[in-house]
Amino acid sequence: MSVLVHIPGYLRDFTGHLTRVSLDEGPRTVREALQELWTRHPGVRDRVMTETGEVRLHVNVFVGGESIRWTGGLDTPLPSGAEISIVPAVSGGSRR
Repeated sequence: MSVLVHIPGYLRDFTGHLTRVSLDEGPRTVREALQELWTRHPGVRDRVMTETGEVRLHVNVFVGGESIRWTGGLDTPLPSGAEISIVPAVSGGSRR
């Protein structure tokens, strides 16, 4: 079964304006899924990953509702039919 990757607005210019990308090859880990995404849409990689191959500090990756930072990082296993969300971190705000 495929894995679905949800693409945030700031990355859609690099995916042909797709909001979701279906990975039909059934990647077993988040790393494999993201590598397949980079193969299809190479412009996304440098906006999500650092030069050393880690997820950028201000980018969050979730499998279902769980952050991969707490589930094994890029080696987080993917169940069949998993959904991955790439989410930019939000910070700041104003004091009232």
